[in-house]
Amino acid sequence: MAAVSGQTIKNLKNELQILHNTAQLISSSIEITEVLEQILELVIGLTKADSCLIYLYDKKNDELVLRASKKTHPKMLGKVKLKIGEGITGWVAKEKKPISISSGAYKDKRFKNFVNLPEDKYEAFLSIPILSKNEVIGVLNAQNIKKYIYKTSTVQLLFTVAKYLGSALVNSLMYGELKKKAEQIELLSEVSRTIVSNRYLEEILHLIVTMTAEIMNSKICSIMLVDEKKKELVIAATQSLSVSYKNKPNLKIGQSISGMVVEEKKARTVLNVVNEQGYMFPKIAAKEGIVSLLSVPMMIKDRVIGVINSYTATAHKFSSEEISILQAIANQAAAAIESTRLNQDILAAKESLLERKIIERAKGILMKKNNISEEAAYKMMRQKSMDMRKGLKEIAEAVILASGLDKSAD
Repeated sequence: MAAVSGQTIKNLKNELQILHNTAQLISSSIEITEVLEQILELVIGLTKADSCLIYLYDKKNDELVLRASKKTHPKMLGKVKLKIGEGITGWVAKEKKPISISSGAYKDKRFKNFVNLPEDKYEAFLSIPILSKNEVIGVLNAQNIKKYIYKTSTVQLLFTVAKYLGSALVNSLMYGELKKKAEQIELLSEVSRTIVSNRYLEEILHLIVTMTAEIMNSKICSIMLVDEKKKELVIAATQSLSVSYKNKPNLKIGQSISGMVVEEKKARTVLNVVNEQGYMFPKIAAKEGIVSLLSVPMMIKDRVIGVINSYTATAHKFSSEEISILQAIANQAAAAIESTRLNQDILAAKESLLERKIIERAKGILMKKNNISEEAAYKMMRQKSMDMRKGLKEIAEAVILASGLDKSAD
């Protein structure tokens, strides 16, 4: 039986240590950012890579999204995306098996070049699928600037490790989703508490857009209300500090995306407003860096009183759950607006009634004092109002005060 060399024993010990560390990572880490960071460190340690990237599979949009990187282009996280089968990375995800290229990786026919990524500077390229129960969770890539031969044992070890890490990532992603839902529920509760509070309408609307932006991860969130007389939509509140966005012209009902939402009484989504035919403000959108839009109607029974708009900073396909959440907020906000308007109308009616009572009492005093008709007494107060440039109520109050009577007396 051949003797096992010291180097072989050392390599086996290293592999066992890596597998042990992986097991610890799976059992202890929950936060997705922590898991990804530790994976990057592990890969760089094994491959001596000059760069390391991790793409995660977005099942909803059926694409691989750059979610973590080491030593290169961190600003591109979340922006670089690949379809399954696209580029070397997409090929690895599709075939569910690793690939290693020791030199001239950028010459490979499967290679896809990104304008903003310096991949064409790297000679060597190692790509490993991250799997969980044979389902693609993502892909991890190691890159070396100079020619580098990835050992078969290293590739196999990383392939094995990636399968275990797939489970850790699934757990982390599930935890992240649950945490996000819990935060959304709490914020929705806060929105509800705000809506039923005794705050002024302007303050309520501002709080709604601020909290909604947080719930929806919006770059800009706005509430536009219908002006029934002009048949226009007017921005009533937004958490955006942009002057150009706040000063956008009003929209006619049926005009642009928001106007169509009012007309059709149903939500609309747009993947990229800059390229959307019929969207009225593509230049403002490009300047503000807003891309996707979800617009939902604010309904009172079957009547639309406005819309809530949620814009994202990157292209985003809104899920049915996201649409339902924003619609729920819109319906609550509509009820709050209608209730506030009703209260304001009641208050105005009360004030109007009180004013009429004061004027009637003043007319009675003038009629009795001057022995004149009701019409003559009213004309006398009107003339005084015009001469003194004061309201009729003020003149009536002065008449009552001069007579020594209490204006609130029956």
